[in-house]
Amino acid sequence: MTVHIDVPSAWPADEAAALALQDRLRPLADHRGPGPAHPRLVAGLDVAYAGDGRATGDLVAAAVVVIDTATLEVVERATATATSTFPYIPGLFAYRELPVLVEALRALRTTPELLLCDGHGLAHPRRFGLACHLGVLTGLPTAGVAKTPFVGTFDPAALGGSRGSSADLVDAGETVGRVLRTQDGVKPVYVSTGHLVDLPTACAQVLALAPAYRLPETTRQADRLSRDALAAAAGRVTAADTVEG
Repeated sequence: MTVHIDVPSAWPADEAAALALQDRLRPLADHRGPGPAHPRLVAGLDVAYAGDGRATGDLVAAAVVVIDTATLEVVERATATATSTFPYIPGLFAYRELPVLVEALRALRTTPELLLCDGHGLAHPRRFGLACHLGVLTGLPTAGVAKTPFVGTFDPAALGGSRGSSADLVDAGETVGRVLRTQDGVKPVYVSTGHLVDLPTACAQVLALAPAYRLPETTRQADRLSRDALAAAAGRVTAADTVEG
């Protein structure tokens, strides 16, 4: 293992324990950065669920894809599958994904210079989303790139229609992220810091990794791999059920 992960002795099993861990880890997140200006290896992380992703015991697959930023080619892939054990609670969704994401990260042979996860970091009701968790646990610069907002609003008039235009995402008077247009005339993505990277640097990296599509190549590759891993795992489960039946 090349990525050191400081996991808790036991993952929270209920809401009270999850909130307590969030409170303990939140002060450790560094949102000032500056973060890597020219990283060569950036990893995308994503999770796919069987069903609607809300039931405890759902099959879940995590994927980590390391991209060479100079070529946008995949350097390494890793996956892990499990069943979700934490209940579906808004604002605590990270606890359904962290255990399996950690297993996928542990399988990497290379150490990414930046993690970009499909989710939020500071743009979270308690200012500690999935990207913050991953950054603090791994000690790596981390940011969230989400397809939809979770908290906050922005001024549509401030967001231009061209690639690279952006607007602050504001919640309760605090700038918690940035709404970023990665392609002309397409829906924006929602970028927020997780750990050891500032918001301008995070946005610059997301934009550089999205030369042709709305989503950065890290997210596109990790999304596809997580779905493939889920389908393979579901096939194994179905085959085992058939044999046992």
